[in-house]
Amino acid sequence: MMKKLVALIIALGFFIPLCAKTVVLYHTSDAHGFFYPQKGVGGYAALSAVLKKEPLPYLLLDSGDFANGTIETKQTKGRAAVELMNSVGYDAATIGNHEFDFKDVGFSSLLKKAKFAVLAANLREKNTDKIPTWAKAYQVFQVGSAKVAVVGLANRTPTQPTKQYYFTKPLSALATALEQIENEHPDVVVVLAHDSLADYRNGTLPYVGEIATKYGKQVHVVLGGHAHKIFQNEFINGVLFAESGCYLKNVTKIVIETDDKTGKIISAKSSLIPLQIATTGEDKEMAQKANALKVPGMEEVIGQAGADLSQRPIRKGEQDSPLDDWISDIGRQYAQTQIFIHNTGGTRITVEKGDVTRRTLIDLFPFEDKIFKMEITGRELKKFIRAGLTPWNKYVYAGLDISYTVNKKGRVKDLQVLLDGKPLENKATYTVATNSFIARNKSFKSADKQQVGTKSVRQLIEESFQKGPVFPPTTGRIIQK
Repeated sequence: MMKKLVALIIALGFFIPLCAKTVVLYHTSDAHGFFYPQKGVGGYAALSAVLKKEPLPYLLLDSGDFANGTIETKQTKGRAAVELMNSVGYDAATIGNHEFDFKDVGFSSLLKKAKFAVLAANLREKNTDKIPTWAKAYQVFQVGSAKVAVVGLANRTPTQPTKQYYFTKPLSALATALEQIENEHPDVVVVLAHDSLADYRNGTLPYVGEIATKYGKQVHVVLGGHAHKIFQNEFINGVLFAESGCYLKNVTKIVIETDDKTGKIISAKSSLIPLQIATTGEDKEMAQKANALKVPGMEEVIGQAGADLSQRPIRKGEQDSPLDDWISDIGRQYAQTQIFIHNTGGTRITVEKGDVTRRTLIDLFPFEDKIFKMEITGRELKKFIRAGLTPWNKYVYAGLDISYTVNKKGRVKDLQVLLDGKPLENKATYTVATNSFIARNKSFKSADKQQVGTKSVRQLIEESFQKGPVFPPTTGRIIQK
């Protein structure tokens, strides 16, 4: 009779192996304070609605960069973000580079407010050489009948210089944590990192993929961020890699089946869930909490966009966007230099044709970066340009025209850089201006940098909108052939 019953269950498609454990993980990254939906997509209320429909026990994890990016996070120095993450029920998060936006004092005071585990195996206090008391290298969670160990690896390039903290090598920190975790016999081991598989493929941050090549028998899932990319069901040496994009537009769901008898992973699969409110709905209680944190006066109109200013490139082969080109142009005009450099990651949204509000400005560029100028050689500048072109273009330039190809290994070839129609000369010196974030780049460490005036990049943007309707410049300054 029992055999017939089991056969019937299998035939009906309801059979679940009696010796299996199911682990469910949810993952976000690079929320940057986008608490509210944009055009019917995203926000903590939508995320909460998805989570409330999950029938199985789960962990909610975040790969960092939650502390800053909108007026609500800026004015509260990240506190609003942590409050909402506490309310949604995050279990753990690691530390992104933008958690340092409010410098050392703001960094520590913010993370002490977290009710979720702050995981950063490679973070150390300079005065103790230990992980801060408010953080951990890892934590083991009981998720239903399964034990899940989560190790955090913080990003090592803080947006503001730190005097109180330093970072150890991530793979060394991971190896130490894995040795300790082994004694607790977890069913699943997850690495939560604020670095990206995209950078691993480019060779700029190779440790991400090396987690799988070196620790594939100990680590089962790697959840990354920082690059604002989406990866699903990427496998290296049997390890599942997933990344969830940015601005709370999506959440990744990972389902892992383990064999209870052998401890081996039977299957692991990730799926991206777009936070389309028409589909997910919104948790009313979470929406009320988020709306209570809204800063008043942000809907004041301060100017007009005469046409869409796209944050993304608009033509095939072009690596520069209208919005980024426009910001670099007004920076160059202010600094009166031959060249201006702007980072594409600094611009967060597309500015659509029509009214531009104060909230638009903060969402567009939430930082207080000032302008700095310096003199550098053509050789140094070309080295910087080459490094920033792959795996995606990280910078745009006012004053330069750039073309290049990429070989099968993802390396830049045939780089041509023109200033006023003439190739840069390796030994010649050029005047370059940029924002304070880029000025701190190690490529410019030896350059003599001088601040230009007192205005921030965002003040220049606001003044430009106030002068009259803004139209996008001609693009095509950076071409991948």
